[in-house]
This record gives sequence, structure tokens and C-alpha cells, in this order.
Amino acid sequence: MYLDKEKKSEIFGQYGKSATDTGSAESQIALFTYRINHLTEHVKANRKDHVTTRSLTKLVGKRRGLLDYLKARDIERYRAIIKALGLRK
Repeated sequence: MYLDKEKKSEIFGQYGKSATDTGSAESQIALFTYRINHLTEHVKANRKDHVTTRSLTKLVGKRRGLLDYLKARDIERYRAIIKALGLRK
């Protein structure tokens, strides 16, 4: 499986407050970004997989909502997570 417990705890440890911090916006955004990158590669290889394409679109919308929430609450945390994940060009 592409996303196991060790990988999740690594993501949460890197972007959250601790390895068990699953609720912070930064850790959720980082997890969504990892999943989005994985699904993007799958959709590139399987163009006719419409179910995965829809799931990818929904994940991008969820991440966008969390980013908007973080931007409204704390602009510095928003800028830090954008820079850390490289979401903007």
C-alpha cells in the first residue's frame, strides 16, 4: 500500500506538532498533498479512470478548503505550509 502507518506518522511528524498530531490543518494539508501527488500519477497512467479523477478533484477541493481556513486564521502558518510543500510557483 502506498500510504501505511509509518508514512503517515512521518508526514504528521514533519508538518504537524508531533507524530500523533493528526488534527492540525498543516498535517492534514500535507497528507492531502501526498495523496493528491499519488493519485495524479495514477490518473496520468490511466486516463479513462473517471472514479479516481473525481476522487482527485474532491481531494483538491478539501485541501483548498483547509488552506482557505488557515489563511483566514493565521497567515504566517499558511505561508509556511505553502512554502514547505511547494504548492505555488
